[in-house]
Amino acid sequence: MLAVKKARKLIQTNPDSPNAKVLSALVIALESNQAFPLNQLYTLSFSQFELALEILAEWRLDRYYSSKGRLLDLSVHASELAGATA
Repeated sequence: MLAVKKARKLIQTNPDSPNAKVLSALVIALESNQAFPLNQLYTLSFSQFELALEILAEWRLDRYYSSKGRLLDLSVHASELAGATA
């Protein structure tokens, strides 16, 4: 779950960055089984785009890994913070 840990660190470090917001939205969509607009992935830098693809692969392989729960909590928190500042 290296990608999940990388994403958690990125979101935790700078939750208001555009990359963190897209990755947070992706994680929330994956966990809640909701639609995610794929065109948002194209707003990511290439390295963050690759990270998003790694997250998708890891998520598919292991849906119940404990790190995913921590990343989801952080993503929800970052999303709420972004909504409060908007």
